[in-house]
Amino acid sequence: MDSSKGPTEWGEGRHGVGPWEGPLPEDPRFDAQLLAEGDTRNVVDAYRYWTREAVTADIDKRRHPLHVAIENFENDANIGTVVRTANAFAADTVHIVGRRRWNRRGAMVTDRYQHLMHHPDVSSLLEWAQTQELTVVAIDNTPGSVPLETVELPEKCLLLFGQEGPGITPEAAEGALMTCSIAQFGSTRSINAGVAAGIAMHAWIRQYADLSQSW
Repeated sequence: MDSSKGPTEWGEGRHGVGPWEGPLPEDPRFDAQLLAEGDTRNVVDAYRYWTREAVTADIDKRRHPLHVAIENFENDANIGTVVRTANAFAADTVHIVGRRRWNRRGAMVTDRYQHLMHHPDVSSLLEWAQTQELTVVAIDNTPGSVPLETVELPEKCLLLFGQEGPGITPEAAEGALMTCSIAQFGSTRSINAGVAAGIAMHAWIRQYADLSQSW
């Protein structure tokens, strides 16, 4: 492949790349079908033609000790966006709390490369986090919350998000070390849950990630 190309699909358009040109690589990470037919997946150029398992294994080498959980008691459509963003930041695992089924459309197939875990309720999530020595931080604009812009997040962290509208449940707020709010300056009462998750994850990335490992 052309090493001068950018780290994502720049220059390739929406449809990825066509069949491999030239001698076929012997590297076992490459997928024979993708080499023959082309690769239209939503992956960075470095992973073009790789098998799904090879992509996940490579990300696993660089995953961060950051976990993300989102409550799913009303089938929130934002979960796909949260999963996609967690994948972009190489978060360790996305935890779905409540309903097992969730709307995967917003994930743009990134759930294939992102570790996911289901918990039937908040109490089971909190118990699991304790066994893993993860500090739970809830994200919600509620009275008594601490501005996210002013805190140092724990490195081994589980960011917990509520649903669009009702926000985090009282049990989640009670079980978290703290609840962080995101500064707002307009008329809306709240930020979209998927957007809020991206802002909070990036706050963690700015504090702890090795930027030399980014694309």
